Amino acid sequence: MRAAVVQAFGRPLVIEERPDPEPGPGQVRIRVEASGLCHTDIHAAHGDWPIKPTPPFVPGHEGVGIVEELGAGVTHLAIGQRVAVPWLGWACGRCEHCLSGWETLCEQQRNTGYGVDGGYAEKMLASADFATPVPDGIDPRDAAPLTCAGVTTYKALKVAGVAPAQLVAISGVGGLGHLAVQYAKIAGATVAAIDVTDEKLELARKLGADILIDARKEDPAEVLKRHGGAHSAIALAVNEQAFTAVYGGLRRGGKLIMVALPAGGTIQVPIFDTVLNGTSVIGSIVGTRQDLDEVFRLHAAGRTKVIYRTRSLDTVNESIADVLRGEVEARIVFEM
Repeated sequence: MRAAVVQAFGRPLVIEERPDPEPGPGQVRIRVEASGLCHTDIHAAHGDWPIKPTPPFVPGHEGVGIVEELGAGVTHLAIGQRVAVPWLGWACGRCEHCLSGWETLCEQQRNTGYGVDGGYAEKMLASADFATPVPDGIDPRDAAPLTCAGVTTYKALKVAGVAPAQLVAISGVGGLGHLAVQYAKIAGATVAAIDVTDEKLELARKLGADILIDARKEDPAEVLKRHGGAHSAIALAVNEQAFTAVYGGLRRGGKLIMVALPAGGTIQVPIFDTVLNGTSVIGSIVGTRQDLDEVFRLHAAGRTKVIYRTRSLDTVNESIADVLRGEVEARIVFEM
C-alpha cells in the first residue's frame, strides 16, 4: 500500500510503499476511500505542540473507507461496511471521563494520525470499537470532513449550550467554520461569521450566516457589541489575536469556546471584566462517538452540506502549503 509519511518534523511528507497492516485482536483493516486534510495534521507534521507524535508516522484523522479484514473478536462490524476513523482512536472505557460521557478527555486515549498511524494511506488499522459506521447514502468524501471538522464544531456548540434566538459568533469560516455556521443555524441561532477573505465570507452568507464581519476592515468585538454581544463565540481561526477579538465581543454571561490550537498560542483574560460580566472561557476538544453518530444522522437527513475539494495523495505537500496560505475555501479531501 502507499502512504504519506512524516519522516521528520518540518520536512515534506514522503510517499512510501508499505506492507498492508495486519489487524490484531479488536482491530479492523480499512481500505481508505477518502481522508480529509485537517490543520491538526499540519501541526502534527511540524511538531508544533508540547505533546508530539513520534516520526515516522502517517497523519490523518478523517479517514473513511471499507472494512476489508476483521481482527479476532470483532463481531459488530462486517467486511464491506463503510466506517469512519476519527481523532479519538481509542479510549480506556473505564476511567471517570469515559464512564461519564467524556471519553474525549480520557488520559489513556490514543489519537489517530498522531499516536497511531492514520488515514493518509491506502489502508489503515483502527480499533473496531472506535470505527464509526457511516450511514448508507453518505458520500465518503462528505463523511471524511464530518469525521473531524463536523464533530468538533458540533461538540463546541453543545459545550456552548447554543439555544434558539441566541447570537453566536463563528470566528474563522474554513473547514470547521463552514460546518459550525450550519450547526448554529440548525440550533436556531443568529450567526455572525468572522473571517478575513471575501470568498469565505461569501461562503458563510450562502450557508445562512446572518451577520458578516470582515476582520480586515472592522473590529469584530465592536460589531458584535452593536448587536448586543454574542451569547457564545466559537474560536476556530488558528490565530491567537482572533481569540482576543471575539472574547471582547461577548455579552454578559457569554462564553468563549476555544477550539483552534495555534502553536504556542496564549490569550490574556482580564480578571475584572471576566468576573464582573460573568463570562466564561472554555476549551472544547473534538467529540465522542455519540456526537459523530449524530453528525452523520444530520447529514443523512440533508441538514448539512460539506464543501470540499478533492485531490490525490501525491499532492499532500502542495495541499498543506495551500492551507497555510489560506487558499482553500473549506476542506481538502484526499481520494485514494
